[in-house]
Amino acid sequence: LQSLRRIHCTQIISISLTEHSVETPHGVLHVTLHGTRTTRRPAILTFHDVGLDSKSCFSPLFKFEEMQEIVKNFTLIHIDAPGQEEGAAAYPAGYDVHSLFRTVIGVGVGAGAYILSKFTLANPDSVEGLVLINIDTNARGWIDWAAQKFSVSDSINFETFLQEELSSNTDLVQSHRERINKAPNGINIELLWKTYNSRRDLNIDRNSTFKCPVMLVVGDQAPYEDAAVECNSKMDPTTTSFLKMADAGGLPQLTQPAKLTEAFKYFIQGMGYMASSCMTRLSRSRTTSLSSSYSMDGSRSRSRTLSQGSQGGQMPPSPSQTMEVSC
Repeated sequence: LQSLRRIHCTQIISISLTEHSVETPHGVLHVTLHGTRTTRRPAILTFHDVGLDSKSCFSPLFKFEEMQEIVKNFTLIHIDAPGQEEGAAAYPAGYDVHSLFRTVIGVGVGAGAYILSKFTLANPDSVEGLVLINIDTNARGWIDWAAQKFSVSDSINFETFLQEELSSNTDLVQSHRERINKAPNGINIELLWKTYNSRRDLNIDRNSTFKCPVMLVVGDQAPYEDAAVECNSKMDPTTTSFLKMADAGGLPQLTQPAKLTEAFKYFIQGMGYMASSCMTRLSRSRTTSLSSSYSMDGSRSRSRTLSQGSQGGQMPPSPSQTMEVSC
């Protein structure tokens, strides 16, 4: 973190993308810096899921046209877990994978969401907000996972995609499977996967939870849906929003970047940043429905709603209100 802080303060000079190798007590971190230098806002820090790296996990989202308004206003720090970046050498024998990690808005997927959650609970003053995609805060024993007798590639895919997605063998599923099967650092992926599946329960409840605003994101009927719903039930409803995305599959940041971008903009606005940000899709809507159920596309809410006119400026949903967002 000290190394990352030095890079953040001294080396980000433009919107150009730069890559760095950062020495830490747990090994060398591959870090990609993007966005613009700013000391007035927290950095946005991302951490990818198992079987992906920062590029394959987040590039479609942060390269999305409507996301550029955020990119131009924040520093982005994309972290690759040790040994997970392209061209990484195999871990040395006996290497132990640990959780790693400054004041940031964290964006994590799967294992990355768990790691950022664990870091936030231990360092509440270092994190201003969290976006947790496919979060599972419950423990899962390595023995339970091994008993499935699947390959690492199959096991990761079974936990990432619905059976329907796997059966249809979409381009996303194919690329995800091929990336893992053909990765020269496959042994590193396997070790990270084993470590994630031997994780401990984070023991989150209403009295012991995150001190910052949190947005939980999951695809409707995706493998992580039940875990995300359970996590939401344990969270402080005054600081949590819940985004359940229809037609998003197991990797909503890749399949629905437009809707996730808009939700992310609202989340950041609710934290007091980018108050004048343009909400393209919602600004065209005549009304915005805010309640425990909320529709980004202006469709009818599935539960009691509070309607608010959208003309004459936008009022972003506050992070002090739990919402389910059905896109």
